[in-house]
Amino acid sequence: MTITLLAIGKTDHSQLSILIEEYKKRLGFYIKFNFEIIPDIKNAKSLSEKQQKEKEGTLILKRLNTSDQLVLLDENGKQFTSIQFSEYLQKKMNSGVKNVVFVIGGSYGFSDEVYKRAQGKISLSKMTFSHQMVRLFFIEQLYRGFTILRNEPYHHQ
Repeated sequence: MTITLLAIGKTDHSQLSILIEEYKKRLGFYIKFNFEIIPDIKNAKSLSEKQQKEKEGTLILKRLNTSDQLVLLDENGKQFTSIQFSEYLQKKMNSGVKNVVFVIGGSYGFSDEVYKRAQGKISLSKMTFSHQMVRLFFIEQLYRGFTILRNEPYHHQ
């Protein structure tokens, strides 16, 4: 199985980028992982919230193959403990899915078309985090999930 993380816009903070790269490298020992950045929409300030979501949605949907399973990182999604998330990952691997695509949307969320295409939604917290920090948190949780599945000492109860 391959896991792909799509995110809108580049990371401006070099310290976050360094940590993201560290966890991407660690994650590579467990699974094939792709992290893809969708460039920010040009002239976004001149667009309405709905127009921006639609334009970002089109860019997200263009990146998907028909067989990809799409999971949105969304504030209204299901919340997991780290152990529950590791079990979720194991079920995905057992199901024979070839590529699971997780998406971090833009500041206004996702278009209706993206919600219709999605097979699931996950929330990392009831709190709001910057989209740049969510990248790090999610990649770290993927890494943590795989260490839990391998009974490695990274995660403590």
